[in-house]
Amino acid sequence: MLGGAAQGSFKVLDGEKGEFERYYKLLYDFIRERHLDGLDLDVEEKMSLSGVIRLIDRLRSDFGRRFIITLAPVAPALATRDPRANLSGFDYADLEAERGREIAWYNAQFYCGWGDVRSPAGYLRLVMGEGGGGWDPRRVVMGVVTNGGNGAGFVEMGVLAETLMGVTEWLGSGWGGVMGWEYFNALPGGSESPWEWAELVGGLLGSTREEGVGRVDGSAEAAGGGNGDGAVDGEGEVAEKPAGFEYFTDSSDA
Repeated sequence: MLGGAAQGSFKVLDGEKGEFERYYKLLYDFIRERHLDGLDLDVEEKMSLSGVIRLIDRLRSDFGRRFIITLAPVAPALATRDPRANLSGFDYADLEAERGREIAWYNAQFYCGWGDVRSPAGYLRLVMGEGGGGWDPRRVVMGVVTNGGNGAGFVEMGVLAETLMGVTEWLGSGWGGVMGWEYFNALPGGSESPWEWAELVGGLLGSTREEGVGRVDGSAEAAGGGNGDGAVDGEGEVAEKPAGFEYFTDSSDA
């Protein structure tokens, strides 16, 4: 993920060509060094539509069709075009029209006052829209808080389960699923076994069925061919994924 509440990244990436190139190189080098296979753009500061398009185009050009590009708007930024309900500055409907084919999905934030997952209503209103609007539910992921310490809007697993089953009852199994903020301390297992959250939510969404949840392409269009077993390096080639992963927070000793 790039951005979030720690503002500043998108301000410099929205700058003049020289400033963009200077800071984009840092991002480019980090993606290559870590062998990342995608990037979530969490734009929580003002950015121009042309600026986010330039960034998306550059990521696609440098890392290839299998590189996954997602965005993480607050839920109202998809549900309405009112700029007061949008932290990003640009209009997401305009971005979808211009570069929707390059965006794999949207991690819509239904927390911290920007949504409510105590019932299916908020998600369903967003994707169904009003007056013929709305979004393809396959491209909208429901973002939730996994622990009350991570932000406002946390709901217990039993309540979330009812919400997810309610959405599935309306839309079937072909909707975007759930994103959790964050993984490392997700309840009910907490920091000792956060995987329990993923297992429970995955089971509710049917991801344990024999055929699995399917492969994810780096864009909204299927790239076709290729090897899905590795990450993509800066040359657009499949690279071996790193063997280990360490999680650091502000409280880490590292």
